[in-house]
Parts: sequence; C-alpha cells; structure tokens
Amino acid sequence: MWLLLGNLLPYTMSLLSPAISRLIKMRIWSIEQWLDNPLEAQRDILLHIINQGQYTQFGKQYNFENINNYTNFCAKVPIQPYENFEPYISQMMAGEENILWNTPIKWFAKSSGTTAGKSKFIPLSNESIQHNHFLASKDVLTLYYLNNPNSNLLNGKNLIIGGSLKISEVNEDVSTGDLSAILMQNSPFWVDWVRTPDLNTLLLEDWEEKLGKLVDTTITENVTSISGVPTWTLMLLRRILAKTKAHNIAEVWPNLELYMTGGVSFTPYQNEFENLIGKPIKYLDMYNASEGFFAAQTCNQHNGLTLMLSHGVFYEFIVMDTFNNPAPTIVALNSVALNINYAMVITTLSGLYRYIIGDTVMFTSINPYRIKITGRTKHFINAFGEELIIDNADAAIAQAAKITNATVIDYTAAPIYFEGNNKATHEWLIAFATPPNSLQQFTEILDQTLKNINSDYEAKRYKNIALTMPKIIATPPNLFNQWLQSKGKLGGQHKVPRLSNNRNIIDQIKQIANL
Repeated sequence: MWLLLGNLLPYTMSLLSPAISRLIKMRIWSIEQWLDNPLEAQRDILLHIINQGQYTQFGKQYNFENINNYTNFCAKVPIQPYENFEPYISQMMAGEENILWNTPIKWFAKSSGTTAGKSKFIPLSNESIQHNHFLASKDVLTLYYLNNPNSNLLNGKNLIIGGSLKISEVNEDVSTGDLSAILMQNSPFWVDWVRTPDLNTLLLEDWEEKLGKLVDTTITENVTSISGVPTWTLMLLRRILAKTKAHNIAEVWPNLELYMTGGVSFTPYQNEFENLIGKPIKYLDMYNASEGFFAAQTCNQHNGLTLMLSHGVFYEFIVMDTFNNPAPTIVALNSVALNINYAMVITTLSGLYRYIIGDTVMFTSINPYRIKITGRTKHFINAFGEELIIDNADAAIAQAAKITNATVIDYTAAPIYFEGNNKATHEWLIAFATPPNSLQQFTEILDQTLKNINSDYEAKRYKNIALTMPKIIATPPNLFNQWLQSKGKLGGQHKVPRLSNNRNIIDQIKQIANL
C-alpha cells in the first residue's frame, strides 16, 4: 500500500535519469516498509538504541540490560530536559567515552536553544549523522523526485545558507558548530559538485562577511534549489537583487525550482518569497533540528510533515495540558490523537534518552503519521489564560499581512500586565519589509484571527474584560538583527523567540531602538 506515492512509480521511473532512478529504487522498498509498518519500525528503533546504550554509563545507571520493551523503558528511564543531560555531555566533550553512547562522539551541534540564554551542545554520533540526518535527507529527495518526475534539481546546485564551525577549546578531538556546518563537514566528497558556495565560505563565522561572499560567489551559478532559515534567506535574496539590478530572482537563477526551509514557520514569509522570486516554485518544509531530522513534507501539497519513523529516533509525546503536572500524560505513537498539542520527547542514536526537546507539535494525520510544529514548551503567552501558541500567532500574522498588503520580516510578542487602571494586553513588535496599508487594520485583523482560531484568547478578549486590543509597534526593519548581533547570534540557525510569557526579551529589543 503506497500511502504517499500512489501509483506514480511506473510513470515516474520512465521520466527520470538512470542515476536518479537507481537512487529511488534503492530507497523505495525501505520507505514502503516504514510507511506501512510505522509501529513496528518504532519498536525496532527503540530496541536497537537500548541494546547499544546498555554498555554506557547512562545505560548501566538505568539498568538498560533488563529493558526489553516500551513498558520497561518507561518504568526505568525518566523523561528529562537538557539540563539533566548536561553533566554527561560535559564529560563527553572532555574526551570521555561510553557516557551516553557506545561509540566515540567528536561532534556537538551548538543549538541556539532559547536565543536569550546559553547555548546547548547536542551530541552527534556518526550513527546519528549517517542513519538519521543523511538517511532522512535521501528519503526526502527520493519522495520529491517521485512527486516531481520532471525535476532538474540535480542538474544545478543547491545554495546553502548555513552556520559556522568552531573547534572546541576543551579537547582538540572535539568540534562544535551549527548543525548545518557539521553536516557539511561530514558530507561525501561529491556533494561539493552540487552545492554552492564552497565549504570555506559556508563555514565563515562572521555573518556580514559570509553574506557578502554568498552574493558574489553564487550569482553566476546555476542554482536550482535553496536551503536556509527564511529570515536570512530573504536578506540574501534582497542583496542579490540589489547587486544584480535584476527585477526578481528568476532573472538571476532561471532554473530555480525549490526552496527548502525549516526551524520556523514559513507561513509569514511565503508572500515575500513569491514576490522576490518572481515565478512559481515549490516549497518543501522540514523539521531538522540539532537533535535529529524528525519530519518533512513528502508531497507537493502542504498537509503536514511526515514523521521519519525508521531513522534512528524513537518518539513519545506529552499532552501539553498535563505538561506541568507531577505525572504528565505521556503516549507513544500508537496512542496519539489528532488536534492535541503535544510536547515531543525523543530517544536517539546519540544517547539522548526520553529527552524533552522543547518543541510542541500537533498531529494532522494518523495514517500516515503527519505533524505540524505548533511552538515551544517555553515560548507561548499564557499570562491571563489565553493559551496563545506560535502556530496561532503565525497564522494571524500571515492573515493580517495578506489583507493589508504587508510583508513581515520578523516579530515577537509579550504580555503587558495590569498596571493601575490599565487593563492587560499583548504587545507586538513587528518589523515590516512593506508596511501595511493601515496599521490599525492590521491590528484588528490579527486580533480577530486569533479570536477565530483560539477560543481561550477569544474568551479573554470578550468585551475587553481581561484583555484589550493588542498593541502593535512597527519597528525599524533591522532591529531584530541588531538584537541578535548584541547577543553574538547573528546569522546561521539563530532566530528571535516569537512569544514570551514575560517581558525580558521584548524590553531588551525595545531598549535598542528607544521604543
């Protein structure tokens, strides 16, 4: 049963080049297996990880040798945040082995975590790099070609907008850097033939220097696809248009057919991309975090991201309504339901066991298992019972921008608490590339959209009893970049937190511009 591919295979194979056809034939059977048998695929992944982990310090501490099923696993191993793994990771970064994983780990992905806070260092074993990140990428490419048999993707180059790589000072054998940089460093040699720019440019630490070289070295290439975080990609595209004096990106790269994105919702940015590119292209959303490649869009219609179920990650889900309870409700894949907000918990080939990644998701489909990212466990606004999550905010921003002909660069929001006779509200800082026809109309549409999609918000806004109309401040276009730069986190995978339940971040940003 081809849940995703239908009856495309015979027709598709006749259109593809021999090399691509061979790639698809090698992957197709495996893809079919985990799509048709998702629970069995997850069981096998869990048992494999437990078997490998039993020889580690962590595995001995939690008696892995006596774990032979999911029930045992839950009984013996607690769910844990990054802070609980940090002592083990520090040992590993100092060169100690068999701590969390039973093979040497020399790569640690530097995750921005909460942008205002300290970075996290996520261990990446060779097994995780090969059997999670790279294998999932191959499957996504396979499915893309099956869905788009006339694609010329590999006849040109993939423009990558990645992060920097630093050698750790702790141990000369241990390297840290953004996930994209680590993956590029470990890519097979032939990848250099199909990507741009060169590795030295990609790994530059200074974002301004990198941006300039990206413009200079890529405008003459035959770019057929682009990979990168939307904010930084838009910045690059605008600079390319300024440099070339072209009317749109299609004039610079006429064979561009695909933009691959992830990390933040693409919804608020799609209109601006379409305007800058100047022709229809395909957009492929992925959920590829430092901790693992978890899901991707596997058909041309965006109806959720298909979970990668046989790629070295075992998934569990905490019902968000119970997240802060002493005994939260935790379910495996076989017990998830549609339209429930879950915090995702992962167990990986790098030795993260029942790790609370910090992202929240909602299932859009059970057969196959597809999700959408709804936000972060710590990035939301619930100061007055409104339960506002990032998925709500992105949808409202996109709707308001569409109706008022605005394009949004970035935004963040936080509560304004009761002060004297003033009622509570939400304050939004929004950077516009194109301002709305009317900021008042933009505010009203954003507010009404939030009411339509979030009943808790609607209840708190009823007759302005608990919450009054949102307060929106249009900021200078570069303000958010200035704040990131002040934190030493400009470029790469870093991003501004969308929602905060306190005013720490928004007040810092306002202070920069004296707002």
